[in-house]
Amino acid sequence: MTELLTNPKILLFAILSGAVPAIFWLWFWLKEENSEDPEPISLIIMSFVLGGLLVFFAVWLEKYSLNFIQDKTVQTVVWAIIEELLKFLGIAIIIFGNRNVNRPIDYPMYFIATALGFAALENFLYLLNPFSTSGTIVGMLTGNLRFLGSTLLHAMSSAMIGSALGLSFYLKQYRAIYLLCGIICAIILHSVFNFFIMEGSGENFLSVFGFLWVVTIINILIFEKLKRMGKHLA
Repeated sequence: MTELLTNPKILLFAILSGAVPAIFWLWFWLKEENSEDPEPISLIIMSFVLGGLLVFFAVWLEKYSLNFIQDKTVQTVVWAIIEELLKFLGIAIIIFGNRNVNRPIDYPMYFIATALGFAALENFLYLLNPFSTSGTIVGMLTGNLRFLGSTLLHAMSSAMIGSALGLSFYLKQYRAIYLLCGIICAIILHSVFNFFIMEGSGENFLSVFGFLWVVTIINILIFEKLKRMGKHLA
């Protein structure tokens, strides 16, 4: 902490390394939506900021859970559950009953925006230590890994829930089932990633990232389906 106070460059590098990847991915998914009726930028920013604030609740709950859970594998799953449910509850505040959410594609967009805000602040907190103890180069390398992995993980796990809601747009009687399936898939993806990257060894790196990119491609295909589903609503 003393290092941060005496060297503001460390704080600046940590902020940029945490926020820039998340903002890039947000721009990417907004471009992927490619809609004639884009989401209100004020709601996207609100979702992003709210996602960041949720990190503080997640950190508190995860630390609190250590009082009851000692097994590392169980911790990994519980922390994934905490983060996915918190992101969902945060998004629910914004989207449910909101008249701007009126197409299938809208759901994953707000889920992704909130998740990337969460990832941005989480990355910032995570990168403070590498920058302050190991220098700029190590910090930037760590930041690049967060860009490829953790940031995209948060976006895709939340996108699963949003896409599930989007797919149930015309099947409101089955919405709860779709939502439950989306949450379960998000928790599984998050848990698998955390287990093999944070708990596993280095040889899992490429396979886990490869799997994450496969999930990303699947989400892009689902995006295309959601866009087609909402065309007649434009």
